[in-house]
Amino acid sequence: MIIGVISDTHDLLRPEVEEALRNCECILHGGDVSSPGILERLEAVAPVRVVRGNNDKAWAESLPAFLDFELGGLRICMSHKKKDLPADLSSYDLAVCGHSHQYACEWLETKGKRTLILNPGSCGPRRFHQPITLALIRIGEDGFAAERIEIPHMPKETAPKIDAGDMKTLIEAVIRETRKGRSVDGIAARYDVDPALTEQIARLYVTHPGVTADGIMGKMGL
Repeated sequence: MIIGVISDTHDLLRPEVEEALRNCECILHGGDVSSPGILERLEAVAPVRVVRGNNDKAWAESLPAFLDFELGGLRICMSHKKKDLPADLSSYDLAVCGHSHQYACEWLETKGKRTLILNPGSCGPRRFHQPITLALIRIGEDGFAAERIEIPHMPKETAPKIDAGDMKTLIEAVIRETRKGRSVDGIAARYDVDPALTEQIARLYVTHPGVTADGIMGKMGL
């Protein structure tokens, strides 16, 4: 059995992603779908299990924030953010999350039980120099394993050109405003910046205590 795992499509379903999922018997989506049309196209490929992401607004109110189910002999849980996965994963074979746009695959051993924690990265719009990725879970008689799939960028699809000096100034401003308790949307509006970019900077600042603007730029690949 092959299970496709994707996340953070942000209203873009690339033909290469559809093709990579073509032989899957089920697709798991880790959230930030951004429109029902993406799910409709995925359902035409294979049945979909999906959780709601922080950018999935009113249209996605019926989508669950957390899923717990069995598939292909595996017990699986899903949430958009890794921090919202259960603290005790010992009863699960696979835990899926998204949100960071960065591929991560690690085995966790708890109480003698091994659990694979998988973030397939993002296969939606390119963000900075981050790769476009998804994963395939292959289940066989001897267990299961994850295969990382990277989608090549189109020749014309370059990372956004951002002046390093301007970016550092922006990051410093977001840090100041975050310290004041202002919301991401409020900061984005104040500085006329993309909310997704603002959210990424604020999240990196909050989740990495003591990080500097230069450190955030490094984590963003700039």
